[in-house]
Amino acid sequence: MSRTVRVPGAKVALSTASCYPETCTTAFEMAADLGFDGVEVMVWTDPVSQDPDALRGLSERYGVPVLAIHAPCLLLTQRVWSTDPWTKLVRAQEAAERVGAATVVVHPPFRWQREYARGFVDGLAKMQHETDVVFAVENMFPWRARNREVAAYLPHWDLLELDFPSATLDLSHTAVSGTDALEVLDALGDRLAHVHLADGSGSNKDEHLVPGRGGQPCAELLERLARSGYDRTVVLEVNTRRALSRDEREADLAEGLAFARLNLAAAGSTP
Repeated sequence: MSRTVRVPGAKVALSTASCYPETCTTAFEMAADLGFDGVEVMVWTDPVSQDPDALRGLSERYGVPVLAIHAPCLLLTQRVWSTDPWTKLVRAQEAAERVGAATVVVHPPFRWQREYARGFVDGLAKMQHETDVVFAVENMFPWRARNREVAAYLPHWDLLELDFPSATLDLSHTAVSGTDALEVLDALGDRLAHVHLADGSGSNKDEHLVPGRGGQPCAELLERLARSGYDRTVVLEVNTRRALSRDEREADLAEGLAFARLNLAAAGSTP
């Protein structure tokens, strides 16, 4: 028997959030230095992340394509691009089209965004009909306070409770929610359009650990993706804020990249 290794079709990208508190510009540089296939730009308070022309310039300078745009859905980005959530999604779509990104990652609405939440499913479907950019809705998690669960998202935090054609599966978020990531993967089937690779210990905190440092089935999930012929993007989205130096941060990112490459390269035997 001889061993053959299938070259994975999925691209491995670096989320610019993985380099925080360093800048979006630094993330492009690190992605190029470490050998990532591209970047996912988290749109937040860094002005460069909000400027498609600046992002195109960085992409050309470092030879790193922008594979995805993460719409500004976080609490700290409530005023980025607009205070209106629909305007944010329109701007994210326009940015993706301008930089050549195939995907926009979007979170479900917060519970207090009631009007936005009521029209979210239909409104997103209408937007999807008007563009080739894929809106991939991300799984979130219930918030917990004093051992009580708080419903922070509408219509729901769980992808399996949402009626969207395309989804982003985040493994740090499955850790917080206590969801079986492999069951979600199987249930999503062809709806899976995007993956955020990270790990978590199962605490109430959204930890975004380097894959392999928590309890999520990161390796198994990547192997399943490889066997299924998944050819979209896997994004390393980890927290390196505690890194004491750039070298330490790069070491964490290199470890995550190697983990992804190894487990996506599904091995098979042939006579």
